[in-house]
Amino acid sequence: MSAQIAEPEPERAQLTQQIRALGDWFHNIEINGVQTAPSHFLGDYPRVKWDRFQNAIPLDLRGKTVLDIGCNGGFYSVEMKRRGADRVLGIDFDDRYLAQARFAAASLGFDIEFRKLSVYDVHKLNERFDVVLFLGVLYHLRYPLLALDLIHEHVARDLFVFQSLQRGSETVEPVENDYEFSETDVFERAGFPKMYFVEKRYAGDPTNWWIPNRAAAEAMLRSAGFEILAHPETEVFVCQYRPLPDEPRAIYASIRRDDYE
Repeated sequence: MSAQIAEPEPERAQLTQQIRALGDWFHNIEINGVQTAPSHFLGDYPRVKWDRFQNAIPLDLRGKTVLDIGCNGGFYSVEMKRRGADRVLGIDFDDRYLAQARFAAASLGFDIEFRKLSVYDVHKLNERFDVVLFLGVLYHLRYPLLALDLIHEHVARDLFVFQSLQRGSETVEPVENDYEFSETDVFERAGFPKMYFVEKRYAGDPTNWWIPNRAAAEAMLRSAGFEILAHPETEVFVCQYRPLPDEPRAIYASIRRDDYE
């Protein structure tokens, strides 16, 4: 494990300069007494969120492999390594984030691998992982359910930790197995699964595309083959991989919950 030791002033100034040279950070990570994003608009992020759900993930990950999809600056990859994971692989499609993640891991003394890879290309890893993190990514994707299907199909083996921005109602109502074509009222209910499409921008970010309400987040996870074990934080679900039917299915085919119950 790596200990946090404050750098002497000259070294601290050099470290600060190195951090700034890597551009704006979205992950605030403390590296030897220096924060990477001290003025983050969400505060000490993502630690403030991590503190609310970290106890839902095993404290001892020795012998386990972890895949961090959309690793950004590497905060969660580092936390998985702090818990003793044998291997941690972080993937992202942003070169700046990958450079930040590599710098943070190396500066903290952790052996973590980072690769440039899209969630749509996880099949290229040819490997399944004991723990898969998919945190803060779904709403940035134009094809979010496809991403969940691909994760289930190619890289998930056991635990799947999911987080997404949510808007709309947090109410979750039971969903029937089928509805008559004439049924329209159900779509107006607050607790029915809904996805909000962002045509232009949300929060100034052009990569915010789809934002689910809580019911939609849960329904999508179930549909993709993930059983929800815990909901430790408003936006976080800890899930377990469940096999889907053995018969051949195209990745774009709809998967109904009753197919595997």
